[in-house]
Amino acid sequence: MAGLGAILGGGTTQSDDIIDTALETVRRHFRMDVAYLSEIVDDRTVFRAVSAPGLEAMIKPGDSMPLEAVYCQRIIDGDFPNLIADTDLEPGLQDYAITRSLPIRSHVSLPIRRDDGSVYGMFCCLARSARPDLNPRDLEVMQLFSDVASTQVNKSLRIRGEREDKENRIAAVIANGTFSMRFQPIVRLDDMRLAGFESLCRFSADPQRTPDLWFHEAAELGRGVDLELAAIVAALSGLPAMPQDVYLSVNASPATVEDGRLSHLLVGYPAHRLVLEVTEHAAIGDRLRFDAELFKMRIMGLRLAVDDAGAGYSGLQHIVQLQPDIIKLDMSLTRNVDRDPIRRSLAAALVAFGRETGACIVAEGIETQGEADTMRQIGIQCGQGYLFARPMTLAAVGDWPSGVARQVQRGA
Repeated sequence: MAGLGAILGGGTTQSDDIIDTALETVRRHFRMDVAYLSEIVDDRTVFRAVSAPGLEAMIKPGDSMPLEAVYCQRIIDGDFPNLIADTDLEPGLQDYAITRSLPIRSHVSLPIRRDDGSVYGMFCCLARSARPDLNPRDLEVMQLFSDVASTQVNKSLRIRGEREDKENRIAAVIANGTFSMRFQPIVRLDDMRLAGFESLCRFSADPQRTPDLWFHEAAELGRGVDLELAAIVAALSGLPAMPQDVYLSVNASPATVEDGRLSHLLVGYPAHRLVLEVTEHAAIGDRLRFDAELFKMRIMGLRLAVDDAGAGYSGLQHIVQLQPDIIKLDMSLTRNVDRDPIRRSLAAALVAFGRETGACIVAEGIETQGEADTMRQIGIQCGQGYLFARPMTLAAVGDWPSGVARQVQRGA
């Protein structure tokens, strides 16, 4: 059945299955030929769910008819009864072509209403033979199943409304740029000189929530790549304001890399000053396309970084597959590394790996001088974290280096 799932723009839903069962049950109960759930859209009735074995060529989900050609509106208006045992005995029904062509000899239907009381459509059964045994009690049975269908329709409409709200919200964020970029310094641990900045997205639109939830919602709606690209464009606009000897790191999911627009977007920028940090929150979909796009960008001179190293097997597997230029040590290994020999040993192992492969190691989440000193002692080249600076606006970037040098000195 291509019913409410089609309304929602997705596949079959649980509501579809419940409505399908309700239609099949009432059709069998009344021994009728057709049962359907329709939606009134403008001046047409659209069949959203249908039970009509053997008559699929005549009526199926997605078909529609002019509203004036069917009984719906006249039943809603009270001109025709909800239960019609024999259409030959009901004045006015023979004026409808559908009565004669199908033909329709018996008919039971009830309106389906939205939560606000307006009419959504009809829940209907019909047969090509008269059913003189139909009685008001049968209409009560029909009402029970109609209520079940109504509940599921309204549940699906609420889901559709929520999805539309999300789609409009994400579209507005992308179109209006209701986000801003922050830049967090990455420093060389040996001399505390600035090595680069990681760009981070912050959202000002409602609802107020963390950036990862914005990106997750966009991805669910099929707009994740669009939002990431918009953030990357915003980040790149800040590159000219940064010192010429530092790099800018931008974040992209595997889907954004695979999309192909990113490699075109980066043309014209000084690739030697750019680092692409591939996030591992989603799996690589098309490995060949992903590798081909990465190859294009690396040929341009752009360097590759992976984050969350040491967080688990998948993180290490990611490193082996991508062979990055920069490995970002997960903050779970950084935390209390000066007091935890196991964390220190794991960090040292990654330093050895980096030395063998030529990769620079960056420790994320450094918050104490002890953590910074320990990372430097075991050979970590660079660090990033609140000890040095929180993510800052572009306006603050030019004033950062001397301020942080004093901050680190005070912490010593």
